[in-house]
Amino acid sequence: MGWEFTDDRGITVRLAGRPERVAAYVRAGAGLWDLGVRPVAVYGSGHDGDEPDRAKSGSLADVPYLGAGRTLDHATLGSVRPDLVVDVTYDGKQPYAVTEPAAERAGAPVLALAVGAGTPLPRILARFAELAGALGGEPVGQEQELTAAQDAVRSTVRAEVPVKVLALSAAGPGQVHLARPRAWPELRHLADLGVRLTEPGEGGANWATTTWERAVDLAPGLVLADVRGNAAPAAELASVPAWRALTSAATVTPWNPELPCSARAYAAFFGSVARVLGELAAAESRAGS
Repeated sequence: MGWEFTDDRGITVRLAGRPERVAAYVRAGAGLWDLGVRPVAVYGSGHDGDEPDRAKSGSLADVPYLGAGRTLDHATLGSVRPDLVVDVTYDGKQPYAVTEPAAERAGAPVLALAVGAGTPLPRILARFAELAGALGGEPVGQEQELTAAQDAVRSTVRAEVPVKVLALSAAGPGQVHLARPRAWPELRHLADLGVRLTEPGEGGANWATTTWERAVDLAPGLVLADVRGNAAPAAELASVPAWRALTSAATVTPWNPELPCSARAYAAFFGSVARVLGELAAAESRAGS
């Protein structure tokens, strides 16, 4: 019996049977792993290097890493003999991390699922669950975990003055990228749940690149800080006065803009945000009593 799946570019892959050997962009592969599909290998993006970014790789264990996608050649990809390559797409046209010529020369078709700003988070998760099911995965129980985490977020944002939340990615001591909430599906989803996400002001489409002083001026109570390998670590910011001012006035918690595309991964993230918001609300209540 044949196998087929239509990706979010409208491209249908048809194979003689269900693919057994799946290579994937590390974020997509980590999502599939959560959903019961075991990739034979994963690869990174242009932001990545010779080692996998542990922030993106989720629960992946003992899965070979083939290197950064844009430098991934057909010989390296072909060495794991993939039946299928699974990537993501931000523009609905091109795979994000693998070049289609490399995949074609490796003898594997590419499926790309949309994760860009225009795709609501429930759609992203539903499409990955659909693909995982078609590949033989069993994403059992994850929807309940996600529903519980979302309910926890809702229950913490009913205060009269909700906590201001700022998402950012540290560029280094001299600059910071402030996230536009509507450009990131998980941030937009948090806003839809009632979280008060802060707009950063003028700048680029996804980020406003600015000074640390600007971040301080926005006066957030909670900072969601990018923990991917391409973001500057907190240790590099210790000498920056504005960073010290920001972190003395706000709680900082991890944010991964490329979480594995599974309900379980987002349930964990939303649960962590709910816990911190609850702690901040409790502290504010004690201070006001």
